Amino acid sequence: MARSPCDLRILLVAAAAAFIYIQEKIVALEEMKIRQDEERVHLKILIQDLEKRSVQTLVNNNVAPVAAVVVMACNRPDYLQRTVESILKYQTSVASKFPLFISQDGINGEVKKKALSYNEITYMQGNSRSNGYKLSSEKQGHNHTPNLWMYCLKGKLDATHLDLEPVRTERPGELIAYYKIAKHYKWALDELFIKHNFARVIILEDDMEIAPDFFDYFEAAAKLLDNDKTIMAVSSWNDNGQKQFVYDPNFTYWDDWVRLKEVHRDRQFIRPEVCRTYNFGEHGSSMGQFFRQYLEPIKLNDAHIKWNSEDLSYLKEDKFLIQFGKDVASATPLHGSDAALKAHNMDADVRIQYNDQEDFERIARQFGIFEEWKDGIPRTAYKGVVVFRYKSSRRRIYLVGPDSLSQLRFLNWTYARMKGNEILIDI
Repeated sequence: MARSPCDLRILLVAAAAAFIYIQEKIVALEEMKIRQDEERVHLKILIQDLEKRSVQTLVNNNVAPVAAVVVMACNRPDYLQRTVESILKYQTSVASKFPLFISQDGINGEVKKKALSYNEITYMQGNSRSNGYKLSSEKQGHNHTPNLWMYCLKGKLDATHLDLEPVRTERPGELIAYYKIAKHYKWALDELFIKHNFARVIILEDDMEIAPDFFDYFEAAAKLLDNDKTIMAVSSWNDNGQKQFVYDPNFTYWDDWVRLKEVHRDRQFIRPEVCRTYNFGEHGSSMGQFFRQYLEPIKLNDAHIKWNSEDLSYLKEDKFLIQFGKDVASATPLHGSDAALKAHNMDADVRIQYNDQEDFERIARQFGIFEEWKDGIPRTAYKGVVVFRYKSSRRRIYLVGPDSLSQLRFLNWTYARMKGNEILIDI
């Protein structure tokens, strides 16, 4: 049956209307896309501005910050609260020198809620489901103070640690969690060093309390870092800082904490004899490893040392090396498998040589100090020498590696030559 001309006209009109409708929709979508692109640009600018405000409101323009302080958190809100309350107890009076951050690794809602409940803190959170990090601003609800903005790195996560790619451990039996934590550290440090341009960063974990002189200690240490390039970093921790192995809260040592030569490149850490942090984290990624034996008995310093009034020049490379070498060499040498027993009957500093890892672990067990050994270096060692106090007294015990004295003697000779000295110190 043939269609009438009227029917064809109706179809053409309908087709034209549909075409016009589709064109209008296309134009509308294109305009929407342009608006969305413009909004993204504005949002990016806003976020950058908010980030700047977030840090600027925590830093007094008239006071150069000594260091950013970042608490690395994950999934322990109760631990985080205890840590932050300990920090704020001493940080409030020096807040402009030590702006405070919390960096959360994971999506634990209670941790985020707890972190955002503190007006004094800038909050950061990683997104492990992308190759980068997304930013959005978060104002802290009705409790916020004027011009105080938090910024939050938001995204969907399905793990409690950064998990950008499959983890391959370097050694059999190593905990994968440590590798994931390391990725979180890398990201957080990049944020603070590169994006926010801090010259120094102090890292705390969410299971630590700090000593009364924590901030004074790091302010004084900052000068050492700036003036002596052989110092890689400063620590608040002594692995052998248990009550029975420490005596002098004023004293600090050099420490080969970073064991791999290609990483430390002949730079050392400084650590205190008495810890400026206390680790109360029995439950965490390390699954309580070492807690009862080594961490719980740690002594947290309770004396407020005025570190900026202390003469720390003895920690400069040449002075410390010479004095430390003399102290080790002048200690009474003890020999034999019963050397540790002999040390109990001595009333002076003693040194005991260990021959290898097995020998060191045997002697360490006799005294009760940390036995761990990695990459040929025991914990707290400097040039293979591990030093600790004997039963909270002035007496020092030096556990000395087979080539420790020769290393110290060679370095002393090198410094003497550099300074043009004719008389070398006999160690």
